[in-house]
Amino acid sequence: MTASTKSTKTVLVTGATAGIGRMTALYLAKLGHHVIATGRKPAELATVKSEAAGAALDTVLLDVTSAESIAAAVRAVDELTAGRGIDVLVNNAGFGVLGPTSELGDADLRRQYETNVFGLMNVTRAFLGKMIQRRSGRVINVSSVGGRITLPYFGVYNSSKYAVEALSDALRYE
Repeated sequence: MTASTKSTKTVLVTGATAGIGRMTALYLAKLGHHVIATGRKPAELATVKSEAAGAALDTVLLDVTSAESIAAAVRAVDELTAGRGIDVLVNNAGFGVLGPTSELGDADLRRQYETNVFGLMNVTRAFLGKMIQRRSGRVINVSSVGGRITLPYFGVYNSSKYAVEALSDALRYE
């Protein structure tokens, strides 16, 4: 089904400067949705904007590990949507710390969780309120097969994705 055969949505994609996030943002914009592509790197956001080739794609700076950045992104989205907010949140921002689990320090573990887990939840809480008020909206959390199985040297990353899976299940039920 294309956007022309159904209503278009306003979709915010975190981590839209590379990989899955970038391709998702560009694809949804091409389908006719209003995409708000977010990321930490202004130059990369500008590149995504130019790749959208005139489609309805706006960019907003967003570091999911920063409360101030999240608050600024909410204000920017309110401006872009005349206060309505988003219809769909795609929590894609994330990365993987790799190495022997017993040798990775607390700083690596905390950095992994700050982005993949706490960042995801903080962004979700920031945008969910308007969806609840409208009784309409969707949150899509991009996880990994690593949230279902654990591989050697991926323990820290896999544990963060297991957390994403558990939080996603809880949010769905709630």
